[in-house]
Amino acid sequence: MTGPTIVISPAPTANGDLHLGHIAGPFLAADVYSRYLRSTGRKVLFGTGVQDTSTFVVTTARRLGTTPEALVRRSAAEIEATLGALGIAADGFTGWEDRFTAFVTKVVADLRARGRVRLRPMRFPYAPRTGEYLVDGHVTGTCPVCLATSCGGLCESCGHPVAAGELLDPRSTRDPREPLEFRETEVLVLPAEEYRGQLRAHFDRAAAALRPHAAQVIDEILARPLADFPVTYPLSWGIPAPDLPGQVVNPNAEPVAWTMYCSMLAAEGAGLSPGSEDELWRREAGTEIVYFLGVDNIHPFAISGLAMLLAYGEHYPLPARFLTNEFYELDREKFSTSRGHLVWGRELAAAVPRDLIRFHLACDSPETQRTSFSHRELARLTRIRLVRPWNRIADRTAEWGGRGPPPHRGPGGPPPPRQGGRGRAPGPPPPRKPA
Repeated sequence: MTGPTIVISPAPTANGDLHLGHIAGPFLAADVYSRYLRSTGRKVLFGTGVQDTSTFVVTTARRLGTTPEALVRRSAAEIEATLGALGIAADGFTGWEDRFTAFVTKVVADLRARGRVRLRPMRFPYAPRTGEYLVDGHVTGTCPVCLATSCGGLCESCGHPVAAGELLDPRSTRDPREPLEFRETEVLVLPAEEYRGQLRAHFDRAAAALRPHAAQVIDEILARPLADFPVTYPLSWGIPAPDLPGQVVNPNAEPVAWTMYCSMLAAEGAGLSPGSEDELWRREAGTEIVYFLGVDNIHPFAISGLAMLLAYGEHYPLPARFLTNEFYELDREKFSTSRGHLVWGRELAAAVPRDLIRFHLACDSPETQRTSFSHRELARLTRIRLVRPWNRIADRTAEWGGRGPPPHRGPGGPPPPRQGGRGRAPGPPPPRKPA
């Protein structure tokens, strides 16, 4: 490998700020990994951003009584500010700029022109009263794979793709009482089954780089024929599909174009000048791509995403490093914006020193199983493992003052005098009392 390492944290939906569940997963891990590689002399490009095309932007804006456009602008500013408050510095941060939209349109048009994506009928829930097809955040029901409650598109619980037309007992998220029916309409699809053999061989080779749950999900998905993957949806919010009036690009079909574009932005942010969006992804660039993502994002990035990359051309080696995380909970319950069961990243950073937050979340990271945040544990863990050891060193350094050899105290000796020496770490605030 001769090129840089590109570290990617998939863009969060631009429908609100980041809470600790977001930070403790892909964002802090990607930042720590990038810092580590740089400390060893490696060239690293770290990219992330926001996704404005998700249906959840529309559903959240409706719930908040605002417009999707206003929500995107506000959320993007909040997300950037929260990442900054927690010391997470990306070289490239994507938004809703025109050149990204143009690149996505180009990728879809190229795939269609070469026959790699095709028009085929697909079944969707349909609301006769409003004349709308319901997908992703517009519809909820029961996942036919794991039987958990799921929106259409992807199941957050098991990580499997769930076409909206396959949901059991589908209901509109706007009005669960609204009568629905199923209708077929033609959309562009990627015949993912044509690439299953190549994907299976790739992940057999890359198995050692996967965490156990990610490997399990990939094995389950690739163990059976892959359904056609919808590249466009019959919706009005999103990137307009080229030459298909009334349709937009499925947000979950954007990852290949988005990561290429994000890589280019990160390179530009680091002072480089790549000649095209895909330059760093080509085989001759010698680049390693490393994803940090929730295990529920495995399908759009590692399955349908890599299938689209295979369809797009022979010039691109397949990424092999997908470093996943599980859900980070709050007091053993899932973070929930609607229920107010969460801790906002920026609010915590205003109350607790940033380094203590980063240290605690790194120790408590849900890499292979769910973990749970509590204010009391943050105070206890950082006091025992970071603040006290650091302040012992600071106090001894202040006592020594640089005169002669540093003082030595054997095991079990008395603690040094408590002095307000320079460099002492501030301790965490006392734990919050239950309401």
